[in-house]
Amino acid sequence: MSNTCLLISVEEGRWNQALPDFGSLSDQVMATVFDYISSLGEIDFWDGKKPMEVNLCLSNDANVQKLNKEFRGMDKPTNVLSFANIDDEAFAEDCELYEEIELGDIIIALETLEREADLKQIPLSDHYCHLLTHGLLHLLGFDHIEDEEAEYMESCEVKILEKLNIKNPYLD
Repeated sequence: MSNTCLLISVEEGRWNQALPDFGSLSDQVMATVFDYISSLGEIDFWDGKKPMEVNLCLSNDANVQKLNKEFRGMDKPTNVLSFANIDDEAFAEDCELYEEIELGDIIIALETLEREADLKQIPLSDHYCHLLTHGLLHLLGFDHIEDEEAEYMESCEVKILEKLNIKNPYLD
């Protein structure tokens, strides 16, 4: 899907050593997510003409913990946070008014990513692709609050990751 733009900022310098190819991986994940979801007809707010923009911040546990506490009331780090503009009451109007659709922000914490990948004994790049896929789906309106929503979101994640040659992260 050529009409998407991923803006990456790096808050934690160790990302360059831990996952030097994060840029190309991120682009590949985003393209795969959007291609898959658009093939399902699940992006009802996008007509294919306006570009969509996502902000991705590669951060650390300390910064993610601050955001998690401020916005979710949880004083601990987490692997990925998503702030979806689709949740804003003005989103539909903004889609009409502006030249591009700003989907929102994704923040990934390096230390938590590393711990979880190590614990699961999977490549860091595979876990990164999973977390980015998860975050992008949130920005597109997917959620996992209800069991049925969670099952659907997870099934989409598994199918998207399969297209990226990544094993099902929900096995085991």
